[in-house]
Amino acid sequence: MPQFASRLGRAKPSAIMQVAEKAKRLKAEGRDIISFSIGVPNFLPGEHVYAAAREALERDSGQYGSNRGSDALLDAFLGHIGEIGLTGYTRANCATGIGAKHVIYNLCEALLDEGDTIAFPVPYWTSYVDIAEILNAKIDLLPCPAEQDYKLTPSQLDAALAKKPRVFLFNNPSNPTGMVYSKDEISALADVIAKYPDTWVITDDIYNRMVFDGVGYHNFVHARPGLRDRVIFIDSLSKTYGMPGWRVGFMAGPESVAKAVVTMNSNHITNLPEVTTAAAVAALAGPQDVPRAKCAEFAAKRDQVMAVFDAIPGVVCPRPQGAFYVFPDISAYFGKTHGPSGLKVDDDVGFCSALLEAKGVACVPGSAFGEPRALRISYTCPTPQLAPGLERIREFFAELA
Repeated sequence: MPQFASRLGRAKPSAIMQVAEKAKRLKAEGRDIISFSIGVPNFLPGEHVYAAAREALERDSGQYGSNRGSDALLDAFLGHIGEIGLTGYTRANCATGIGAKHVIYNLCEALLDEGDTIAFPVPYWTSYVDIAEILNAKIDLLPCPAEQDYKLTPSQLDAALAKKPRVFLFNNPSNPTGMVYSKDEISALADVIAKYPDTWVITDDIYNRMVFDGVGYHNFVHARPGLRDRVIFIDSLSKTYGMPGWRVGFMAGPESVAKAVVTMNSNHITNLPEVTTAAAVAALAGPQDVPRAKCAEFAAKRDQVMAVFDAIPGVVCPRPQGAFYVFPDISAYFGKTHGPSGLKVDDDVGFCSALLEAKGVACVPGSAFGEPRALRISYTCPTPQLAPGLERIREFFAELA
């Protein structure tokens, strides 16, 4: 039999999706399952988005579209990012893709040769490692434990960039921790980046509209406009607008980088579909009442989740200020046994497996994000499920001995 390419051996299925699929399977078997696993927003966009999609169907041209994205979509995106202070960009600075993950993959293909180094903080979104390994890039992991609120320090970044990685990948607000960098923290990191002109910077900031407590969203370009020539901003419809399945992602950055992504698109996807494009324009440029309301709802859910974890002895859980995740360090409970079921908790994987079996609650082990002392909870489940799910988690901890 002919052989597969070696890169396939470096590709791994999503750990998050594996947990989500197991929860779905147990539910289909009749188990009462509450899932805190997959990071989907669990709401739908406003009616104006569907109206735009229906209208696009009625006037469908059936033709190819732009490899970069339609002018209407690019203009809507430019208006969208202008509202968060990312101004001065033009269509030539932008490109689209089939979701933010696709844009990041294209960027890594365009910026990294085999053996080049990409650096990013830990905990990280699972796909960062997966993409780098598929491309056979070297990975420099920058550990940011709960003790430092899961945030990268300027000294850590300085040490990493001194090794001249080709790419520094940054995520704010964070998946999986929900942590948000303050204006001063971003400014301090930007000062370090300015010292190392040979490194590209990708800011994967798709949760930029889901920020709580008035802390605001801040970007390296805000702090140091001179970094514009090598900072690439990533955004998406998925989380802000409840449209993960529509698969629309964006980038804004140097013209040369946008052109490279457009070239990759011409060889990968050709263009976004017309219907998807119309829906995306409506989401970005239309009424924003749904995402605003959901942001407020997620902030309230965050408070509900934190009230439970703050009351569990031994758990360390920095307070997130964005996205829709909490990432508690549960390592104090490793080595314990769940009394009623007899299930042993040796590590984060064992904890999540025992929690699912004993209480019907699905969470993702922290090791999927590079931090095996923790677990990730996505609190976007329907509101009536949140309190019962949290009570099951509280009971599970109380029954560990």
